[in-house]
Amino acid sequence: MTEQKSNKRTLEGVVVSNKGDKTIVVEVERKFLHPRYRKTVRSHKKYMAHDETNTCNIGDRVRIIECAPISKRKCWMLQDVLTRVEQL
Repeated sequence: MTEQKSNKRTLEGVVVSNKGDKTIVVEVERKFLHPRYRKTVRSHKKYMAHDETNTCNIGDRVRIIECAPISKRKCWMLQDVLTRVEQL
């Protein structure tokens, strides 16, 4: 059986909030070269993602994948947790 390539986008970021039920907020950082000044610029954007089992904690590094809209602002889904942060 051959594996099909998905057309859906995937992003990696850090969980900054898990207050909502089955919802996490993931901050994705992107680095790019400024067109005029040729300096590396860091840009951040926050995405709301669906976490079905409420497994993520603040500080976890996760991968999210694009999906059909679940609510007004939530159209990403948790794919997997890359690294976990130890809770006290």
